[in-house]
Amino acid sequence: MNSLATVFIFNCVVISIAVLVHYEALYRLALLLPCLRIAPRFRVLVGVAGAFLAHVVEIWIFAAGYYLMLKWDTESELGGNFNGSLLDCSYFSFTNYTSLGFGDIEPFGHIRFLSGLEGLTGLILIAWTASFMYIEMQKFWVADRKKL
Repeated sequence: MNSLATVFIFNCVVISIAVLVHYEALYRLALLLPCLRIAPRFRVLVGVAGAFLAHVVEIWIFAAGYYLMLKWDTESELGGNFNGSLLDCSYFSFTNYTSLGFGDIEPFGHIRFLSGLEGLTGLILIAWTASFMYIEMQKFWVADRKKL
């Protein structure tokens, strides 16, 4: 997996899977939330929980990508406070996806590209979730006002 073309394709696949998971999660939530026979404010909480779960799944997709890349690509390495475990890959992924970036684990080699792309992807997907939740909350607030 040392060629740049292979690394590029691998990165595109990881990002595509994460974006598709997010799309499907928001699509399913958009179908589910209006059908719930609970108070609108609780529907919003279900939406937040569903979106949160989607983000966690996406973070683990990137973590698996890091783990695989470290096993297959001899030019990729995560240095610093890193022991090579999938759990450490998930921690690194959580800090990248949220753009928190503690800096205690540092990428070297080809894996740097994936870690940068994860930060951008996380930013976009978190913003997508925020706009989705705002639209859903608007629908429920309108429904609540009509009851008054």
